[in-house]
Amino acid sequence: MSDVAREAGVSPMTVSNAFKRPEIVLPETRERILSAARRLGYVPNGIAGMLASGRSNLVAVLVPSIRNSSFARTIQGLSDALSEHGFQLLLAVADTADSEFQAVESVLARRPAGIVLTGNEHHPDTVRLLRQSGVPLVETWILSEPILDMAVGFTLGDAAGEMARFLVSRGYRHIGFAGYLPAERSRFLERQRGFQSALRQAGLRDDLIFHADETVGFAGGRLAMTELRAREPRLDALFCVTDIFAVGALFECQRRGIAVPRDFAVAGYGDFEIAAEVVPGLTTVRTRGYEIGRAAASLVVERAAGRATTSRVDVGYELIIRGSA
Repeated sequence: MSDVAREAGVSPMTVSNAFKRPEIVLPETRERILSAARRLGYVPNGIAGMLASGRSNLVAVLVPSIRNSSFARTIQGLSDALSEHGFQLLLAVADTADSEFQAVESVLARRPAGIVLTGNEHHPDTVRLLRQSGVPLVETWILSEPILDMAVGFTLGDAAGEMARFLVSRGYRHIGFAGYLPAERSRFLERQRGFQSALRQAGLRDDLIFHADETVGFAGGRLAMTELRAREPRLDALFCVTDIFAVGALFECQRRGIAVPRDFAVAGYGDFEIAAEVVPGLTTVRTRGYEIGRAAASLVVERAAGRATTSRVDVGYELIIRGSA
C-alpha cells in the first residue's frame, strides 16, 4: 500500500479509502491510485492479519464451464486431495479473458495458497498479475508452452491423432471433425491439428471441419452432420471434440436411419457418463479429469510446503473402443 501511495503521490490512508470507501475519494485521485496499483500488481488484502504468512488455506480453481463433466471431475479431484491436507477449494467460473482477469484479481485479494487455471491462454494483464503475486500456479488440461509455473494434463494433439488413425484403420475414408468455438483456443486447436495431421499422413482430406458453440449441446452433433454431409455426401465418420456433440450425432443417425457403425462411425472425446449408456456405446477418448485435479492439488500443496516438486505432470489418456466405430 505504501508503494502505491508513493507511486500515486497520496497517503496510504487515501489508498485504503480508494479501495474500501471509493465514494469519499475524488474520481481523478482514485483513478491515479488504481493505475498505480495495476502497474505494481497490488491487490488489497481482504484477509489481512488472518495468517502471519499472509496466505490463507484457500486454493482457487478457475474453470471456463461447469457444464462439462470433465471439469466437474477435475474439481472433485482437487477438492478431495486438498481436503486431505487441510486446504479448502474456492471455485470461480470464467469463460472469457476479461472474466478470468476479474476472477484472478478477486481471488488474489483472499491471499490463496495457490491458483489452478484451465489452459494457458490468458490476458497479458492476468499474466502480469499472477507473476507479481508469487502465488503457486497450476495450469491444467494442457502441457504445451507457454506455461507460467506448473502444468498438469496430457498431449491433446496425440489423443486426437490416435483416434483419427483408429477410424482410418477401420476403413473410414471421409472423416469430419466437429469442434468448439472459439476454434482458435489452444485446447481445441491442438485437438483439431492432431486430427488433421493424422488424416494428412493417411493421404486423406483434412478440411471437413465444423465448429459450434458449446452451449448448443447435443444439437452440435446434428448441426455438424447436416453441414458436413452437405459439403461431402460420402462423409462416413465424425470425430467430435466432446461426447455431447458425438451423442448428438448418434441421435441424428437414428433419426435418419443411418446404420452405425456399418455405414457411419461416430467418435467422441471425454468418456462422459452418457458414452457407455447410449446405443451403440460411444467410442471415445477417456480423459483423466479426476487425476488432473488430484495432481494439480499435489503440486500446490508441495509448493506451499516449500518442498521441491516437478513442474509438469502428464496424466495420459486412453482410447475407449465401443460400438459406434
